Amino acid sequence: MTERSVLADGFVVWEERPADATFEVALGGGHKVKAYAYGDGSEVVFLLNGGPGLPCNYLRAPHLPIVEAGYRVVVHDQLGTGASDHPDDPSLWTLERYVEEVEAVLDALDLERVHFLGHSWGGWCGIEYALTYPHRIASMVLADTAADIPHLLQEIERLRAALGSETVAMMQRFEAMGNHAHPAYKAAVDLLDFRHIRRLPERPKPVADSRAGFNLPIYMAVQGPNEYHYTGSIRDWNRIDQLHRFTWPTLVIQGQHDVLTPACGMHMLNALPNGEIRIFQNSSHSPFYEEPRAYRRALLDFLDRQRV
Repeated sequence: MTERSVLADGFVVWEERPADATFEVALGGGHKVKAYAYGDGSEVVFLLNGGPGLPCNYLRAPHLPIVEAGYRVVVHDQLGTGASDHPDDPSLWTLERYVEEVEAVLDALDLERVHFLGHSWGGWCGIEYALTYPHRIASMVLADTAADIPHLLQEIERLRAALGSETVAMMQRFEAMGNHAHPAYKAAVDLLDFRHIRRLPERPKPVADSRAGFNLPIYMAVQGPNEYHYTGSIRDWNRIDQLHRFTWPTLVIQGQHDVLTPACGMHMLNALPNGEIRIFQNSSHSPFYEEPRAYRRALLDFLDRQRV
């Protein structure tokens, strides 16, 4: 069954349809993940979605239309999400293990080189993957992500400060108590989400589908209780000083209102030897939904210039 969001002029914002091929990929420890391939183009775009702990729906759907431009799109449900196995083992929720998971998927599908698009957490994992397995990378798109979490946390404090000192003090008090469910705290997070995650009146269906399958313990282990309070293992991660090793073309994408701010994007750009940046003025964390036409144009312009 195919589901679509189509503008009046026929532009397809997002599409969900059965995969042309599905794969079960075996990981260490006896676990399996489900991978999906669309199209038969010789140029492969590998998508790695954010979260962590989200099924791939939200990132897959707005990128399936690029199949019509001749690309093969490959994506998978990360371990603990979607149609992949859901083990109850907190020791699995590490950046290093997810890097090896990506390599297992690309190896199982015989994908020697890919155009790697990582969104948010998918960008963090993608950066670490590219540093570990650089021979797999033909080009990269680092979308709404960062390479320096301590710098990101400084930017987040600036965004929180815009709520006012009393609200920030309230948030800090409940964070110190570990009470992230208090209505006042949740209201502040909801407001920040509307400003900096998705500036839309409602979630698109693929986003809602991903949220419905959210595996919160994974997110808590790696990141923390929300987008504005990091307590997980990624808190001190920083690879800015390693980005000089990215010799391939790299497109940095940010929304002007993104929680992973344009300053995070420029921080990466200044460290990349072969980088370029596109900042979407009317977007936050999801320009593929917030400015879909401009996003698609920018993405295809970049990818078309990397065709072999």
